[in-house]
Amino acid sequence: MSNTEQELQERIKELTCLYEVSSIIVNANAELLEDTLKAIAKSLKKAFQYPDKTSITITNDKISTNTGEFLENTVTIHSNINIFNEIRGKIIAQLNASEFKKKDFLKEEQLLLNNVALKVGNMLERIEIQKNEISLKRQMERADRLSILGEITAGIAHELNTPLTNILGFAELLKADFEENKKALTDVDKIIKNTIFSREVVKKLMFFACEMPQEMKRVNIIPNIKNAINLLDATFRKEQVKYIVKIEDEALWLRADPIQLTQIIFNLLMNAIYFSPKDGLVTIESLQNKTNVILKISDEGDGFTAEALEKVFQPFFTTKPTGDGSGLGLSVVHGIVASHKGTITAKNNPNKGAIFTVTLPKS
Repeated sequence: MSNTEQELQERIKELTCLYEVSSIIVNANAELLEDTLKAIAKSLKKAFQYPDKTSITITNDKISTNTGEFLENTVTIHSNINIFNEIRGKIIAQLNASEFKKKDFLKEEQLLLNNVALKVGNMLERIEIQKNEISLKRQMERADRLSILGEITAGIAHELNTPLTNILGFAELLKADFEENKKALTDVDKIIKNTIFSREVVKKLMFFACEMPQEMKRVNIIPNIKNAINLLDATFRKEQVKYIVKIEDEALWLRADPIQLTQIIFNLLMNAIYFSPKDGLVTIESLQNKTNVILKISDEGDGFTAEALEKVFQPFFTTKPTGDGSGLGLSVVHGIVASHKGTITAKNNPNKGAIFTVTLPKS
């Protein structure tokens, strides 16, 4: 075969590869990304001058796939995969160093790698954009649900507040009338106790609905964090849970209601302690940027299920056993944060456990 015919065959292989890769990418499924990259690697392998002796590897920051051959001593050429102008992976072509030298790769093969790497980078960019859009849509849907729940909850809380106040007032009056009747007095005490409990539930619902009055002041969050830890020190020791505080700044100032700020920290720490295993570590971190103070509290528990992540801030939703919690603690935190025009997110840690991130504006 003449050199011209051989070169023509190589060009045909390269053009066929580009067509195949384009077809694979057009039909790519984000859920089957590894299969897509594997198919691209196999197509590339066929386009090289020595397909039976060439190994193709494609890597990015989450996936690595190759055409199956494992070569120890190799000569290679590669092309970087750029995603949003950052190097996030590579396509590598390898030949056995005992048979070949780097010069045995054709310059057209390097160009082919560059071309395919560009296409793969564009595909991965598109997938990331789609995932971000889906994530943003879910966050907006969740925020809408919480907003609607807040409106309903505010109405319910207001409707319940007046009759509960009346029940408590009349029960206190009855108590004075039944001083000689111990049985009746015991029953009235039960009414008073349960009414006070119900008012506390309503109060928490009003926190969720952002209906509680606030006294906004310039506050340094660091003493609030320390006070909450001191209040829970005995609980940490009793549950055999450790904690670590990561704060580099001497002061982190923001505008907030001091009591409600302490409630945020206290409730998140209580939640972290409850879900921590024995000898687990709770991490409390706070930092700032130009506009916000950020608080992060993470634990080493089991983390969230998909359902729990969707409902974690809804009133009365809890994964605790019956009797261990009302399901209002995190909804109260969400309400307080929202009333401060801040945000709170919950997600699973990459290794284990959950992390809550609270972002509060400085002013």
